[in-house]
Amino acid sequence: MANLEYYMSLPYTTIIEPVTDESGSYYVGRIIELDGCMTDGETKVEVITNLQEAMQGWIETKLANGFEVPEPVQTSGSSGKFTLRLPKSLHQRLATAAKKRLFPLTSTLFIS
Repeated sequence: MANLEYYMSLPYTTIIEPVTDESGSYYVGRIIELDGCMTDGETKVEVITNLQEAMQGWIETKLANGFEVPEPVQTSGSSGKFTLRLPKSLHQRLATAAKKRLFPLTSTLFIS
């Protein structure tokens, strides 16, 4: 069985998101593969530090109780591309806008 140092050295998927609610503005961070491993902080740097501590505690608890610790999601099977169907009219508008900006349409993705 692998030890704490092994798991802490793996490239887990980290998500850090800004949050604004009734208690103010802060950041929340979580490790996707480690269910329930999350923390918060006033800055991104603080969240990253707190996540390391949270990961360590999460992994130590699982190992101490004989539970399996998942490894990071493998991305080697992902090509990095996807196909997207658009209405012809939207495709034409995007192609025209990309041409005006001198950027290839294939390198531009609009997210709302």
